[in-house]
Amino acid sequence: MRRLVIIGLVCLSALGASAQNFPRQGFPQQGFPQQNFQQQQQRFSPEKYQADLEQYITKEACLTPKEASAFFPLFREMQKKQRALYNKMREDVRIKPTDEAACKKMIQKRDQVELELKSIQQTYHNKFFSVMPASKVFDVIKAEDQYHRGLLRNMGGMGRGPIGAFPQRGQGLQRGQGQQPKAQSNTKK
Repeated sequence: MRRLVIIGLVCLSALGASAQNFPRQGFPQQGFPQQNFQQQQQRFSPEKYQADLEQYITKEACLTPKEASAFFPLFREMQKKQRALYNKMREDVRIKPTDEAACKKMIQKRDQVELELKSIQQTYHNKFFSVMPASKVFDVIKAEDQYHRGLLRNMGGMGRGPIGAFPQRGQGLQRGQGQQPKAQSNTKK
């Protein structure tokens, strides 16, 4: 009898161990929250990201086809230069320096890269002024910021819809909306 119980326990533990190696269909991998499981299954597409961003900017900044065709090649050129600097910055901080002098040098290098990023941005903003009015450039900058914030919100599982479907001006949740009403107490003061 004892031998039978031991054999049964060994079989059950072997079955349990093998089940841990194969994720069940429809359940997230270990370490991923349930709400991000769908996003885990989808792959990032740079082309789709760029198309969605340009569509959002065009709509939010009310760009005409002529303005969009003149603006977006400059915008893509700016993004390419910025991306190269972001990649450089990311490579620099992968491994923490071992001593104080190296840390200081790394921070100063990062500060220099951030200044270069701002310089690129300023240069291209001046180029944008040559293809559309300053008010449209302002709207483009604002739309790009909104798009990235909405994208991060959606990636964090706090989104309110698919990418590109962010609340419009005045349509977001106002303070107090979306919250459960507080229970009133029966005691009188």
